[in-house]
Amino acid sequence: MSYLTAEKKQELFQQYGKSKEDTGSTEAQVALFSYRIAHLTEHLKKNRKDYSTQRALLKLVGKRRKLLNYLKDRDIERYRAVIKALNLRK
Repeated sequence: MSYLTAEKKQELFQQYGKSKEDTGSTEAQVALFSYRIAHLTEHLKKNRKDYSTQRALLKLVGKRRKLLNYLKDRDIERYRAVIKALNLRK
């Protein structure tokens, strides 16, 4: 069974996007990437030598970082809201 079901995706888009069909907004994408990153991190804690998953995780982190930089440049308030909602900073 997949960890990321269609229902879970819609729930993330509903919570962080404008609607459950809003798959394109930066906030929704960052939330989806964060969910996937958390899942892969847990996997790698159990399977330390799974290098293909490690590479996928690093690519996802880079994608999320690029989206956050984009959001920070365009609208600092939305950026701060996403950081706070997803608890991405210490």
